[in-house]
Amino acid sequence: MKIVFFDSGVGGLTVLQEACRRLPAESYVYYADTLNVPYGVHSKEEVYGFVTACIDDILRNHEVKAIVIACNTATSAAVDDLRSRYSFPIIGMEPAVKPALESVRESGRRVLVTATPLTLKEHKFQTLLGRLESPGQVDTLGLPGLVAFAERGMLDGPEVIAYLREQFAPFELERYGAIVLGCTHFVFFRDAIRQVVPRHIVLTDGNAGTVNQLIRLLDPKRAERSGSAEPAGDAADIVFMSSKGTEDERRRLADSFEAWRRQAADA
Repeated sequence: MKIVFFDSGVGGLTVLQEACRRLPAESYVYYADTLNVPYGVHSKEEVYGFVTACIDDILRNHEVKAIVIACNTATSAAVDDLRSRYSFPIIGMEPAVKPALESVRESGRRVLVTATPLTLKEHKFQTLLGRLESPGQVDTLGLPGLVAFAERGMLDGPEVIAYLREQFAPFELERYGAIVLGCTHFVFFRDAIRQVVPRHIVLTDGNAGTVNQLIRLLDPKRAERSGSAEPAGDAADIVFMSSKGTEDERRRLADSFEAWRRQAADA
């Protein structure tokens, strides 16, 4: 049986890499809805339809142990309904606001949450803020351009840096202690973001927390034992799929994953 990682494009590969590192003996499917990427510019209703159609496609082809919705936008739009429809575990993503707030507790600095526009305006995110936020301490910034860059394989360079400088320009970044990478695509841009923000700013993402939750649901005893990192490893079995269904797309996803796996290993 397979653990499925689903995203609109290549962003969820960053979460898959963390799962392969922690659970190298598992078998995986990575499914990208490249027909409809980026999700962040669509309505919630449209994204819900995209996600459910893709999940149906996956289930026609594979026996599933668990599904990780490795996309904050898709999680906001569809995860509650998917959990009501299926008995296997379904793990979603949410912006890592809690660890970001914890990181600035002593300094009193602000937190900037970056995500897609749809994630930021959804009720799920607003509820998260209401539960966690110290009054007036969190600001938000939509960065849909980073999704487009990632899908084109542009993870650095003058165009990316110029976009980031323009988007961050309205913020007095010295006042911030943490930036939340609230879209899995954004994790690819850690190095680029580091070039344009003050050194003291902590960058947080939800990848490790999501994989921790996957392990807790699949094997609670293992979760108690492992707490942190396990021996590094590569997944022996990963099937790459996309809604386009072409060999070129499958190869692009596989190549992107291998490049990211090497980069993460060198970090």
